[in-house]
Amino acid sequence: MLECYRVLDVSDDKGYFCGKLLGDLGADVIKIEKPGGDTGRNRGPFYHDEDDPEKSLYWFAFNASKRGITLDIEKPEGRDIFRKLAGTADVVIESFAPGHMESLGLGYEALSRINPGIIMTSISGFGQEGPYRDYKAPDIVVRAMGGMVHTVGDPDRPPLTTSYQHSYLVAAAHGAVGTLIALVHRAATGRGQHVDAPVQQGLAFTGHMEAQLPWLLRQVIPERHGRKRFPLQLNNGSLYYQPVLWECKDGDIAFSVAGAAMTASYKGLRECMVNDGIDTGPLDKWDWTKDNDGSWTEEEVEGILNTLGKFFSHHTKSELLQFSLEKGIHLAPCLSAEEALQFPQLVERGFWSEVEHPELGESITYPGSFVKLTETDCGIKRRAPLIGEHNEEIYIDDLGMSAGELSALKQDAII
Repeated sequence: MLECYRVLDVSDDKGYFCGKLLGDLGADVIKIEKPGGDTGRNRGPFYHDEDDPEKSLYWFAFNASKRGITLDIEKPEGRDIFRKLAGTADVVIESFAPGHMESLGLGYEALSRINPGIIMTSISGFGQEGPYRDYKAPDIVVRAMGGMVHTVGDPDRPPLTTSYQHSYLVAAAHGAVGTLIALVHRAATGRGQHVDAPVQQGLAFTGHMEAQLPWLLRQVIPERHGRKRFPLQLNNGSLYYQPVLWECKDGDIAFSVAGAAMTASYKGLRECMVNDGIDTGPLDKWDWTKDNDGSWTEEEVEGILNTLGKFFSHHTKSELLQFSLEKGIHLAPCLSAEEALQFPQLVERGFWSEVEHPELGESITYPGSFVKLTETDCGIKRRAPLIGEHNEEIYIDDLGMSAGELSALKQDAII
């Protein structure tokens, strides 16, 4: 779909995924690293636990579908080369602190004078403008200020966050969408533009259902409730938080007592419970064709939840999924990574992709295409580049440098 476009990716962790998505859609994405390699190569986990910058699985995951060169744009000679590359490119992805590219003479205005159609996508913690633009923005900071961390964890402990930089993936995906919109705009007008994709702003947007909607509907600020994530209103006006994930014999399943889920599920649930010899009394006293929110006492809700929990604990995920399909019960298994690899829907659709790693002497299984298209291809085009792997390809073949010039630039640590 994007095979006619060239993208220069000078981003760090905040922007890797943006380039990866555009590369999966066919763009020629050139990852630009400093000589010696990007610091992201030092992040684990590593292939076979070998702490090696050329074996970072993190790097593999988020820099696939890209070619790779080395270039130090902090040096004048490196900036000159970058300008030449920008003249051949359609998009630049960067995630430096706001204003840094301008300080190097490589900001959007400067590059657009070289290439009026250039699109610069900037991914930063708080955006290119505003009172917070110059604040430091590690993942834990922007995630916390995005509003979601406050709601995650147990009520008697500090908030929890993930062990990887999920907030950056959200911003990078938004950056990719903004880039595509800018490319469509350029096709109509001939003009490029600057795409500003803040991490914190993106999180505030994606978390509005869980963090903001309770306030809008009930003037309630969501607190941490561990596994109990979804509020049920009691008849005294207070809220009781029910689990969204329920333990079963071999893991967890997702199920909600509220609203349409129980309306559709009650008949099938009751039949399965009776077959198991479980007393369904706590559920039977309610008309599940109606919304019972606001009618329960705390004791009644606990009776309902305990009854459901007892039933789920009797069965495996696969058994409960089969009940769901046969009886119309609105539940779903929570798959482990191993189970996801074997999940028949993903296998049948060819979602998993085997990517050759000649330097390792084997292939590695990756998540494949995030969409299926009838006319064009989407998915991983190549494994992530080695350090400077495509230097000769880009500098000699594309920019017309000689082998001697390339050697001298390497000697001076510019390439």
